[in-house]
Amino acid sequence: MTDFLLGILSSLAASAILVVLGLLRGARPLWWLITAFSRYTGTGLGRVYRHQSSAEQDLARDLRRARWVKVLAGRGNVLTREVFSTVWSQGASPQSVQILLPDPDASEDSWLDRRSQEVSRFDPGFTRGLLRSQVRTNIDYLARVTQARDGIELRTYNLPNNCRVIATDCAAYLTFYSASAHGRNSPCLYARAPGILYTAALRQFDAAWAHATPALPTPFP
Repeated sequence: MTDFLLGILSSLAASAILVVLGLLRGARPLWWLITAFSRYTGTGLGRVYRHQSSAEQDLARDLRRARWVKVLAGRGNVLTREVFSTVWSQGASPQSVQILLPDPDASEDSWLDRRSQEVSRFDPGFTRGLLRSQVRTNIDYLARVTQARDGIELRTYNLPNNCRVIATDCAAYLTFYSASAHGRNSPCLYARAPGILYTAALRQFDAAWAHATPALPTPFP
């Protein structure tokens, strides 16, 4: 768990950088300032998206070019959207895809339940079991995908799901979930390889992967 805790500390450090750069508001004309800053500090930070959802076009482009993909998500809805469609296609370029989703069958007071309670404070339609149900649905979707495409491995975790990491061999997209907003409305960092943030993202993923278990989809009829 030491690596995981180090990953959390790295996430906090990245959050501090985000606060400093928050005034930039993710505007494309100002991204060159962020790039200059990252080169000077070695962070590898290339862009800041004000909302995670606004990064999907660039993410889809990077996924089409990737040799491998690693995903650590708090729910996994992005995996079922168009942005990942090329990854699931036969003959897709990523040779290896590793996915981590929260364990929807973990005991009461799991980290998934804690996040669900957190979201319910600002989204009244978010009932206690809704997040578990959505994660199960995404796991079932991916189980079907793995039947049609090789090189995909899915595991589940019961650890603090307070961030999303989507990494390739070239870059990583990091979202730090807010206690008062859905992940899609939270800021997203784009970190190039090599760099401090990119390395922290991979360490975060690898630590969670080491403590995860193979996912168990709902039995098909």
